[in-house]
Amino acid sequence: MDSLFLTYAGLMLFGTCVSSVSQVMLKKAAQKTYSSKIQEYANPLVITAYILFFATTLLCIIAYRHVPLSLGPVLESTSYLFVTIFGALIFKESVTKKKLIALVLIIIGIVISSVWA
Repeated sequence: MDSLFLTYAGLMLFGTCVSSVSQVMLKKAAQKTYSSKIQEYANPLVITAYILFFATTLLCIIAYRHVPLSLGPVLESTSYLFVTIFGALIFKESVTKKKLIALVLIIIGIVISSVWA
């Protein structure tokens, strides 16, 4: 693997992490009560989250210039890990045995796919 590939794969992983952060922001915004539908969608938290989603989409497009198409979805599957971690840390969601087994299977799949990609 060359350094250019690793750089762009890292960019894709960073984008996936930022995308997970924006999902958390949207969940935080959904937990609040707003006086109108406009405020529900046009508030700083929601707008920032959608800007982050747009930015991570651009990062993904840029990263695909050097990351093989077959490896992209594998790297993006790390979002399940990020969302679970953020959910546990920020929302105090419990990580059940089933979730833990699912995360281990995702990690195994990422490793296997990365080795043979």
